[in-house]
Amino acid sequence: MYYAIMAEDAPGTHDKRMAARPDHLARVEELKQQGRLLIAGPHPAIDSEDPGPAGFTGSLVVAEFASLEDAKAWADADPYISAGVYQKVTVKPYKKVLP
Repeated sequence: MYYAIMAEDAPGTHDKRMAARPDHLARVEELKQQGRLLIAGPHPAIDSEDPGPAGFTGSLVVAEFASLEDAKAWADADPYISAGVYQKVTVKPYKKVLP
C-alpha cells in the first residue's frame, strides 16, 4: 500500500536542510530504484520553482511500504529529522485513484 509522508520544516532550518539534502535524496532515490516511489518533493516557501533564500516549508513523499509501521520507521530515519530540519512528520495511508 502507498503511504503519504508529510513533513513540516522548523523555522530557520534552510541551511540544515541543504546540508542534509544529499543523504535525504539518496534514501528517496533508493525507493525509486526499488519501484516503490510514487512522488516526492519539497514545498517551496514562496510560489516559485526556485524559492532561493526563502527556502522550503516541508516535504511530501508518497511511497509503497508493507505497513504503516514500516512507513513510519522509514520516515523516522530521515536525515532531515536527525539534522533538526523537520518539526513535524505525519504518515498516513494513501490510496492512488488517478491517473
